Amino acid sequence: MEKRYFNSLSAGLILLFAISVPGLRAQNEDKPDNRPIRPPFETIALLDNQTTVNPFKGSLHFEISHRFSEIKDIGDLFGIYGSANTRLALDYGISDRIMAGFGTTRDYKLQDFEWKVSILTQTRSWSIPLSLSYYGNMVIDARSKDNFGPEDQYKFTHRMSYLTQFITSVKTGPVSFQVIPSFAWFNAVADGYNNVNFALSFGVRAQVIRMSSIVLEYDQPLTKHEALEVYPNLGLGIEVGTSTHSFRIFVANYQNIIKQYNLFYNTNDPWSGNFRFGFNISVKLR
Repeated sequence: MEKRYFNSLSAGLILLFAISVPGLRAQNEDKPDNRPIRPPFETIALLDNQTTVNPFKGSLHFEISHRFSEIKDIGDLFGIYGSANTRLALDYGISDRIMAGFGTTRDYKLQDFEWKVSILTQTRSWSIPLSLSYYGNMVIDARSKDNFGPEDQYKFTHRMSYLTQFITSVKTGPVSFQVIPSFAWFNAVADGYNNVNFALSFGVRAQVIRMSSIVLEYDQPLTKHEALEVYPNLGLGIEVGTSTHSFRIFVANYQNIIKQYNLFYNTNDPWSGNFRFGFNISVKLR
């Protein structure tokens, strides 16, 4: 009798387990996937704007940004033989969410210190529907003193400018979008210019094949100067990437590379066809 009772109990437990496992599996399958999405952009910068992507903790990125002169004719090989502007930079992942870096730029001998903090990361279940990062920099103009007004009024702080951005991005399928409100402050400006400046930027990256994408950027200055007319920035290009490198070649209507200088001192009208070639190379050193 006891043996028969034991066999019945065993059969009941096996049946109960067989019924329960599919139910548990279904519950797991219905559970929202709250893991972070795959990075919405290939690198920490798109063309001229930063993205919501940060280097991983302990990783070091080397950035090369190059702008040729304005495209004119075959005589200067469509701007390639003309004057150029170049920036070299290193960016380090202090943590997965915090980046710090330093760069040097040819034009105006600009030395920049930059940082970025990831605040929100979009999830696969859309429980967090977007990514949000804060980006800032401090830039020093290292030209000679006579570029900053009368020598008896010169102060080192006249060389400095600052940029603050809040970068919002959304990824849906192979397409990523970002919107960036910007605030820039210049410690010293000439008559007719503003110390305080605002702008709004947009960016799109559309992956066309596995490692290649089309990228587009547009910046709209919101501050006007009395001394000159500032135009929007427009850039269109292609991006090709590998596990350690990303190469972007594009056409754009701006010469500067440091963002606050592009946003508030670009005098090239994009609607008049004043474009130049440029490229960015991103290398993951470690």
